[in-house]
Amino acid sequence: MEKILSLGIDFGSNAVRALFLNVRDGKTIASASCTYQRGNKGVFSENHHMARQHPQDYLDSMTVAITEAISKLKDQGYSAKDVQGIGVDATGSTPIPVKSDLTPLANLEAFSNNLNAYAWMWKDHTSASEADEITTKAQELRPQYLTKCGGAYSSEWFWAKLLHCARTDKSVFDEADSWLEFSDFVPAVLAGIKEVSQVKRNKCAAGHKAFYHSSWNGFPDKEFLSALDKDLVKIADTMGQQAYSIDEQAGLLSEDWATRLGLSAGIPVAVGALDAHIGALGSGVGEGTLVKIIGTSSCDIMVSPMDKNVPDIPGVAGIAEESVVPNNLGIEAGQSAVGDILNWFVSELLCKDGSAHVELTEKASALAVGQTGLLALDWNNGNRNVLTDPNLSGLLIGQSLFTKDFEIYRALIEATAFGARRIIEQMEQYGVEIEKVINCGGISQKNALFMQIYADVINKPMLIADNEEAVALGAAIFAAKGALESNGESYSLEALQEKACTVKEKIFTPIAENVDTYNKLYELYKQLHDSFGVKDQKQDLYGIMKTLIELKNSSKS
Repeated sequence: MEKILSLGIDFGSNAVRALFLNVRDGKTIASASCTYQRGNKGVFSENHHMARQHPQDYLDSMTVAITEAISKLKDQGYSAKDVQGIGVDATGSTPIPVKSDLTPLANLEAFSNNLNAYAWMWKDHTSASEADEITTKAQELRPQYLTKCGGAYSSEWFWAKLLHCARTDKSVFDEADSWLEFSDFVPAVLAGIKEVSQVKRNKCAAGHKAFYHSSWNGFPDKEFLSALDKDLVKIADTMGQQAYSIDEQAGLLSEDWATRLGLSAGIPVAVGALDAHIGALGSGVGEGTLVKIIGTSSCDIMVSPMDKNVPDIPGVAGIAEESVVPNNLGIEAGQSAVGDILNWFVSELLCKDGSAHVELTEKASALAVGQTGLLALDWNNGNRNVLTDPNLSGLLIGQSLFTKDFEIYRALIEATAFGARRIIEQMEQYGVEIEKVINCGGISQKNALFMQIYADVINKPMLIADNEEAVALGAAIFAAKGALESNGESYSLEALQEKACTVKEKIFTPIAENVDTYNKLYELYKQLHDSFGVKDQKQDLYGIMKTLIELKNSSKS
């Protein structure tokens, strides 16, 4: 039987990974990664709200990663000619200002040092006021738009970033013929597309980040966009009204890029998607299964058949059509910072390198639940869900003159777990059944304390995706459709997921004693959450510090 491989290209926040999948048996054959070389691990910033990247960095690093991964194929008895399909995922919303031929403005000499001409990274929050403006205008003119994004538009999303650019840097906005999502840009470039109107924009990014939905015929109408800023209509004119799901082709690999990468020209390149959603696909997402992608931030993904009446859920990041799995709704929520909070504590406050995480985890593991006497809010980068408010900040209470660094480290992990529980409770409150939780991402693979805390706080077993490269695997899984069908063979997403998306034998199950104490701490967390995050909420905070001390003292007895 002819060998058939698919290639998954996963563009994360700081690096790109290339993975080759044997589409017949679901086994990963080879992979490689390359860190973005420009800026600070690919990121440029002038303040803590800004996060920009150079689009050329994406293409250069992709070339390195794919070339290295191909070199590993020979050791497994394969060659580049066996690669018959390509899938791409990327962060989002990460819009890129481009010329009509897809040239990024950042590549033009006149804009080479202007960060507004770069890619506006997903975690860029400079558009907070514009996001509020969009929410207010939608409440007034198009309330239906907000029902699919949890009730509020985010500063992390497409239209807020474009509006902010139009307001703050007209030179960039006027020079750009259009803006492309990162996850649309790369597939189009690989396919050799030279006209922006021919780019197939993906339903994943469009539905979750850009107000796209079939019930209002696609993207926002021009009347609404004009009410925000007439300049936005120029961009809308280049987008069309149709977006596409991952089971469709963005195009075929061009001769130019085939030569650069050492692959065969003419192989199918799938429509792109967002990295977290594809990580869920690569972790085995399905009805009743919540996938938590845990990294620098977190993303919670579920799917539900489109013929089921899933209600609109206030406070989630979005409910979008076919954003993860064809013929299913994708439900997304998440937290703006998880691993980033721990990295901030280690690098900025302790001034230590990454190896400190190991020591801190080991010492924190020896503590009983409640023994720190600490409680934190996980809003160091704002709150994505369920509050959708970037203008919130972190908080730590309960410190004494004897508080140790590893105690704070544990409290920060617990804070992210409380935030994760708040999201899950919101979904369940609106009838979404969560039968199991599968986790993927580096933290879930490497930190047992983290996962046990999550099991105890959320009070559900925590399963771990077996493949440490679940996101790149997901991209390779949906690339397999084009690979098989171009060879006249049938494709089943479910069958390939069953082969490729296994979970580790180790399952973190809730410990009853810990659950009881965490329930008490979670009630205190909710008081802080609502007091600082929900307008006009009056909470009696008088007893929080005293209860923390009581829990600390009782944990020692």
